[in-house]
This record gives sequence, C-alpha cells and structure tokens, in this order.
Amino acid sequence: MRILGLLAMTSLVVTPPALAQADATEPAQAATSSPWILVPKVSSNPKIGTSAGFIASYLFHTDPESTSSMAGITGTYSTTDSIVGGVFLRTYWDADSKRLTAGLGGGRIRNDYEDFLGTSTEAETTDEMKAVFARYLQEFTPNWFIGGQAVYTNYTTYGDSFDAQQVLDTVGLTGVESGAIGAVLQYDTRNTQNAPTSGIHLNINNLAYREALGGDDNFDTLKVEFDHYIPHGDGHVLAWRAFGRATHDAPASGYSSVELRGYTRGQYLAPNSFSLEAEERWHVRGRFGINAFAGVTCLFGDGEHCGDSDNLYPAAGIGAQYTIKPEEHMVITVDYAVGKDDNEGLYVRLGQAF
Repeated sequence: MRILGLLAMTSLVVTPPALAQADATEPAQAATSSPWILVPKVSSNPKIGTSAGFIASYLFHTDPESTSSMAGITGTYSTTDSIVGGVFLRTYWDADSKRLTAGLGGGRIRNDYEDFLGTSTEAETTDEMKAVFARYLQEFTPNWFIGGQAVYTNYTTYGDSFDAQQVLDTVGLTGVESGAIGAVLQYDTRNTQNAPTSGIHLNINNLAYREALGGDDNFDTLKVEFDHYIPHGDGHVLAWRAFGRATHDAPASGYSSVELRGYTRGQYLAPNSFSLEAEERWHVRGRFGINAFAGVTCLFGDGEHCGDSDNLYPAAGIGAQYTIKPEEHMVITVDYAVGKDDNEGLYVRLGQAF
C-alpha cells in the first residue's frame, strides 16, 4: 500500500491543500497567466534520503462554472538511487458535478531504514513498482457525490542484505500484485478544490482486492476522511482533519501505515490506523503565508491498541506557502515536520498536505 500511496500523491497532488491569499489590490491575472505550471518537488528524510523532482502540468477549463482541470507529468530522483515517475489527470466538468482523477506511475524505490518496522534493525530495501489508478464521481444531490474507483499495482520488495531480507520475510513484506475496485461517497462544500479556505469535505471509500482482478490475495480496505476548513481574521484558516484506514484479511503488504508528515510511509505497519491532524494557516502579506501543524496517528490491530503509547506516532512542524496562481487558488508549500524516534522530514510540494 506504500506504492498505492505514492501513486495517489502523484495523481492528487493539488486536490488537498492552502492559504496565502492575494491582496485585493493585486491586478487580476486570469486573462493573461500561462496555463503551464512547473514547480519543484522535494522531500528529505534521514531514513530514506533526499529526493528532488518536478511537477509539470497544463491547466484547462472544460466550462466556465467548473474548477480548472489539470494534466501533467511528475518525476523524482533520490540520494538512495530511487527514481519514480508518472502521468496524471484531474478533471472537472458540467459545473463541477462530474469529477475524474486518474494516474499511471512506476519506478524503483530504495529505502535505507535505521529502525525498520520498530525492530531496531537497520535495513536497506528495494521496491520495483508499477501502478495505475482511476476514480470517477458524479453529483447526485447538492454537495453529495457517488462514484467508483479502481487500482492495479505490481511491485516486489526485497532486502539489500541478508538481515534485511530476513525481516521482510518474517513480516511477510515480499511484494504484491493486486487489483481492486471500490465505491466512493463524498460530501463537499469546500469553496475551491485547489486550496480551500472554508467548507467541509467528507470522503468514504473502499477497495476490494481480489485474485480475480489480477491480485495475489483477497482482502478489503475501508478509508474515511473528514476535513474542515474554518476561516478567521485576515485570510487566516484553521484546517483540521480526522482520517482512518481499516483492513480485513490483508497481508502485511496491504497493512495501514503512518501518513503524517515527518514519517516514512511503510516504515511502521498495522492492520488499522486512525489519525487526527490540525494546521493553523496564517496569511502574512500578499501571496505569502506561514503555518504550524500537529497530529497523531494510532496503529492498531492484531492485539495492539491505542492505549499503548508504543502504537502512537505524534508529529508537529512549521511551514510556509506562496500563492503561485491566485486566480486558481494554487500554492507551493514548504513544510518541516518532526516525529518520535528521530523521525523528521522536509517537503516542498504543489499544494498543502490536505
């Protein structure tokens, strides 16, 4: 599921995130700004190295009442000799009542863990992966959407040393070929899809992984996320979210992980996860803003529970944002986050974390 997460980040990179508002005196740019966007994509974590890359995309409108659609490519290369790339499409039409997100990605991911899966074991692992994802939503009553999604992944995981391979074999992380389909229910009152400053977003979706769809295992996942954006003051926003993921009969490769900034997805695993996160986003001046955030994730299942502090993963950090396209409510953000057990991360991205 770490690979699926990477694909989701690639294909949805501008959907969740926001803040820094342009001054009212700033001249309108909608008629003259370029439809092309080229921004850097950087992340740094001492456990998996530093990666740098880009997102190149083209913006277009299907109709005047719809959010701008985006088609593009992305790629990153890291100091651990990892390389990941993909193409994506996020489009809205019929006054935002129809929404399609799709992506195709692949690459080689080399991880250098200092404490792999909490075993106090250093490990170097390599993932070879390919993945494709698509989701379609249709509005059936004001602010309510229903639709479906499908995903296919094919990746292998292997240790770059004998000890690392033993750990992988013990926990069952040997890679997976999986295909899944699922349903999506969404409630959305956000004022913009790119950088919401007000409104509510609720998303409930499942994926049924089946051997008949080309997978190695039969298992199910359920994800629920609730986001709330509360404007206050001069362009300031308090954003918070609660989200979780549950699995049924999943192999270790399909387990849930910590999805907070500051942690490496896939380093800590359990059947289920639940997270709370809040972020205060202050508008400073013009296109600039700063933010502070904190959150916690609990990993539970297989006899583990949230009452045990070993299963809790807190994180906190600070960041800044710059509005690159005021007319489209698009921002670039820089975040630095710290978690427990020396976990930390630096991120430069198009959009906010949520």
